[in-house]
Amino acid sequence: MSQTFLTALPVYNEARHINGVLDQVRRYGENILVVDDGSSDDTPNLLAARSDVRVVRHAKNRGYGAALRTAFDYAAREGFETIVTIDCDGQHEPCRIPQFVAACRGVDIVSGSRYLRKFDSDSAPPEQRRRINAMLTEEINRRLHLELTDAFCGFKAYRVAALARLALTEDGYAMPLELWVQAAAAKLRIVELPVPLIYLDERRSFGGALDDAERRLAYYREVLDRAMVAANLTSPLSGARTSRPACVPPPNAASVLCSASTSEAPSRCHD
Repeated sequence: MSQTFLTALPVYNEARHINGVLDQVRRYGENILVVDDGSSDDTPNLLAARSDVRVVRHAKNRGYGAALRTAFDYAAREGFETIVTIDCDGQHEPCRIPQFVAACRGVDIVSGSRYLRKFDSDSAPPEQRRRINAMLTEEINRRLHLELTDAFCGFKAYRVAALARLALTEDGYAMPLELWVQAAAAKLRIVELPVPLIYLDERRSFGGALDDAERRLAYYREVLDRAMVAANLTSPLSGARTSRPACVPPPNAASVLCSASTSEAPSRCHD
């Protein structure tokens, strides 16, 4: 791969997974940034013991969206062309990083989708999470004229120059909703890549009131509405680039990027 890319991981209290995930990520890229969002467990000590990653630490927990913005700012400041974001809880397979980097050639955002294609070892998602994701994805598509299948997957690749056209402010878990609104308003080119649906801890907490599904849904909709108003998009957007027409596959990857087939595919990467 000729592109200069950064792999960024927002983390908060991930002592259980951090070293194993970073060891895997290291195999697929030498430039790794960890944004430690004020962890209170052993995560800071584990990161301090490593010399193969760069670490930016928030003094206090600011939220998932804030951690991603820190990573975006770092990528721009250090001159990277592409940034790949991957979660540190074991839900994403680092071996897919090269696919995301390759797919980002010619587009602005490559977004992982756990619902674009079935994998033979997919987990069964927690029902309330699946339901909220489906509802918000449908609403985003309707209001923005996109054709997403998964609005909330954290496994993404971005063209850093395209991120400069956005003005993201949301600190919490709803930041992807603000992202989609601003990306549509800026007519960014978006594609999806299928990724396995992996849930290792179905009881994982969002924190506080957001663990209640209905409160979380209300919060997401509030952020979406606010982002629409801020972008002067009070009605369904016309002229937005949808994820399907914007699909520009890398060599030998047309079926990966452009097909929504439900046929089963291998669920694990192989070196």
